[in-house]
Amino acid sequence: MQDIRGSLRRQSLLVALVCVVCDAALFILRSPFRELGWRAWVVLLAGIGVNAALAGAARYSGWVALAHAALFAGAPLLLCTCQGYVVGNNSGLLIAGFRAGAWLRPKPAVLALGALLAGVTVGCIAGGGRTASDWRLIAINVGVSALLPWLVGRYTTARRAYIADLEREADERRQHEEEVVRRAVTEERTTIARDLHDVISHHVSAIGVHAGAARLGLPDGDSPVRKSLGAVESASRSAMADLRRLLDLLHAETTAAQPGLDNLDELVETVRAAGLPIRLTLRGEPRELPGSLDIALYRIAQEALTNALRHGKGPVEVELNHGRTEVVLTVTNGLRPDRGPQSEHVHRGLAGIRQRVTLFGGQVSYGQTGEHWQLRTTFPVEST
Repeated sequence: MQDIRGSLRRQSLLVALVCVVCDAALFILRSPFRELGWRAWVVLLAGIGVNAALAGAARYSGWVALAHAALFAGAPLLLCTCQGYVVGNNSGLLIAGFRAGAWLRPKPAVLALGALLAGVTVGCIAGGGRTASDWRLIAINVGVSALLPWLVGRYTTARRAYIADLEREADERRQHEEEVVRRAVTEERTTIARDLHDVISHHVSAIGVHAGAARLGLPDGDSPVRKSLGAVESASRSAMADLRRLLDLLHAETTAAQPGLDNLDELVETVRAAGLPIRLTLRGEPRELPGSLDIALYRIAQEALTNALRHGKGPVEVELNHGRTEVVLTVTNGLRPDRGPQSEHVHRGLAGIRQRVTLFGGQVSYGQTGEHWQLRTTFPVEST
């Protein structure tokens, strides 16, 4: 906005300067200064003054037009002995008429037009010669010097207002279309959320309930069936938690974030409740991580613990180490005799982990060490 104002200010100064130079030069070249004496200087300085006023603020356009009309009418009276005189504001009068038509409200603009018409009419009659004796020439001069610039100014203002109305209508139409699209997206998200709630959530909840009932109906002991049912319960609860977050996002009722390292304790407790002994160790000074990396670390831990629950045995060691330049997550669990590290499901989970690690420029290593399986992921972070 400041640049536009400065540009308009410079342009108005340039217009006023051109009018001053042109009108003053024309008056000096065509007026006999020796014969007119001080009267010529009065008209010349008055012309320079009213032309310089063209650089003033728009709110003074009416007064500037009145000054130009007065000079145009008074100059021939002062220069009555000069045949074929030239007034000192020929071009300035045109610009003053344009400014009055373009920049003033209707009532002040009409008053300024009346002053211009009267001033030019008086100037043509007082100037004598052929123009003063022929009303047709007077009308033409009045139309060219006063009416035409004013009409062009009014047309420019009306066209500018029309363009502004078109732009405003286009902007309102665009906003309306965007609102329609947003409403359609919201309705579709609501439909998806309702389907998820009515179908998937119901079935997942039923799976967890039946698995829990079946586990409670088994004899006490550390049987593989009890462990499997516990894993089903744990997986169903985790799935329900994720579904609730997804439903919240789809309903746009909350800005619930994806789970991160702050939820690692809850994840450990969930797996421990499924019957798998687990211990969480935190090392180093916790730091604020980028949201996407925080979520990735949680998901890696979740996948590793899910693999340990399904295909390994306890105890499980989870270690999160916040170093100066890296964050290291290590998950170590025992190997079950009936399921080795080459299990198809294990490799499927490792593929997803590798993708997450690669996405953040980290490193992953995994393998069997004796009777244990270890997964180690390392992510670079900015030092503090």
